[in-house]
Amino acid sequence: MNAIEFIFAGMLAAATPFLLAALGELVVERAGVLNLGVEGLMAFGAVLAFIVVYQGGGHLLGFVVAGLASAALSLVFAVVALGFRANQVATGLAIGILGQGLSALFGKPYEALTIQGISKIAVPGLSSIPVIGGLFIQDIVVWLSLAATLGIWAMFTYTKTGLVIRAVGENPKAAHAIGYSVITVRVLAIAFGGAMAGFAGAYAAVVYTPLWADGMIAGRGWIAIALVVFGTWLTGRIFLGACLFGAVSLMGLAAQATGLDVPSQLLSSLPYLVTIIVLGIISADRRLLKLNGVASLGEPFER
Repeated sequence: MNAIEFIFAGMLAAATPFLLAALGELVVERAGVLNLGVEGLMAFGAVLAFIVVYQGGGHLLGFVVAGLASAALSLVFAVVALGFRANQVATGLAIGILGQGLSALFGKPYEALTIQGISKIAVPGLSSIPVIGGLFIQDIVVWLSLAATLGIWAMFTYTKTGLVIRAVGENPKAAHAIGYSVITVRVLAIAFGGAMAGFAGAYAAVVYTPLWADGMIAGRGWIAIALVVFGTWLTGRIFLGACLFGAVSLMGLAAQATGLDVPSQLLSSLPYLVTIIVLGIISADRRLLKLNGVASLGEPFER
């Protein structure tokens, strides 16, 4: 397998933690809430999923526990940010730090332990295509994440639920005036975003890299938040952005495999360098941000 085939084969799997967390954050931000605690939510979900699987509970139970636990932790953010109308940036950072601290505490006895991953599913015919055939050999979680991407796109495009979430994010006072509970919609959106972050962390810990190490999320939560801006709050662009970051994260390994004499530290920093560059480019286009942005993002709602 050459470097290009290696990147195509692993791109979707590498993109899945970014994609799941970013899709959850997209729903949260579309509802007008900015939750910067995604990194901690992912770490909390990751350690609990690993513990469940290591203790023999199975991968499915691990994902369920991770999703529920991260959703519960995100509801702490909802109580403080929505109930007490605290600053959403500060509250999100605090929840992120709490999640990382809890993951370090719970994961200490499991440091450097490994578990069995899950098998991959190949699409007959497509998986044998030269060079890009590896795209069609993925585990079930990757396929489900693609389905989730389509589902969230369809929700915002065609359903009343998506319209209500967008209305709450754009003009919460108008949404309240016509009878919608702004706080309820935002709490549900936050819980959904927390669950998706938990799933993302679980995938990273029990499927993509089936071992536990403190700090293994390694900034993926921050990149997921950046992806929402990178994709200008549009599902399709977020998916493409996740694939880009997934490919970039593999370029370091591919370069090392080909014997390229580049410092490993520089290769490891590629995803973060790309994040800074892309955000700088996107932020320069004020028209695009204004066209697709969320009007009341981060603003507290008072009846």
